[in-house]
Amino acid sequence: MTLPHAVVHELAVKPGEGAGLTQRSTSATHADWLGPMGHAHPKDVAERDLEAFKQELLGAQELLYASDRWALLVVFQALDAGGKDGTIKHVMAGVDPQGCVVVSFKQPSALELRHDFLWRCVAQLPARGRIGIFNRSYYEDVLVVRVHEELAANRPAGAARGADMWRERFEDINAFERHLVRNGTKVLKLFLHVSAAEQRRRLLERLDEPGKRWKSSPTDIAEHGRFAEYQHAYEAAITATSTPWAPWYVVPADHKYAMRALVGGIVVHAIDGLDLSLPQPDAARLKVIEAAAAALRAEEQ
Repeated sequence: MTLPHAVVHELAVKPGEGAGLTQRSTSATHADWLGPMGHAHPKDVAERDLEAFKQELLGAQELLYASDRWALLVVFQALDAGGKDGTIKHVMAGVDPQGCVVVSFKQPSALELRHDFLWRCVAQLPARGRIGIFNRSYYEDVLVVRVHEELAANRPAGAARGADMWRERFEDINAFERHLVRNGTKVLKLFLHVSAAEQRRRLLERLDEPGKRWKSSPTDIAEHGRFAEYQHAYEAAITATSTPWAPWYVVPADHKYAMRALVGGIVVHAIDGLDLSLPQPDAARLKVIEAAAAALRAEEQ
């Protein structure tokens, strides 16, 4: 099963064009993909599709590993309570954990701050044949740091500031991602686009439900008050870094069931686009395989 091309096309941010976050829906796509399944609720259709995408993903992962030509790096970015953790959990639940690594990037450590902003992520890149999931990423340095410019205070003397700093970082990110793609790492970037009202509802849910309070922090509430600033930072970052080699996909995130199915479909679409195939043994190896098979069959006699 595949996600309709019209949906993938709609969610992609075209290189050279604005992200247009204020014009993009946080709850639905214009292109229809949750068509009727009898009289089923759209949630039932989305959950059915997600299960199908998970099965496709398992097969695609095996092909990725067997071909050993590409790695897949999936970058998740979203505001607090945007659904990153749950989406990773539900979409990637069916893959072989031996071939998939999830890395969550928190506040940088003192050691990480002594290096360039890409350094801590480079060390966590997936090897060929593997899937790497970044829960937040190097993009935090053009998002959180842009909203909280005081976090850039430790930059080297003479380093660019203000608008020049963001322009240079966007250039560095684009060059870095182009380097990755040229060297066999497919970069898939997903922004989970949640509305201010839905973010507020989820933050309140964390506070009101005892089983979810551990997820909450005073910082989350304070950051919600800067929703517009974060949207501005995301608009600038996505617009500047959606490239032909590493485009962004903006996924409506107000309805988790739809968001997760869409993410599953986009990941499958990305691996399918690599045009992978199982390796075929050459004549010499085929001869060895046939001899080994004949020897094993002879043991039955």
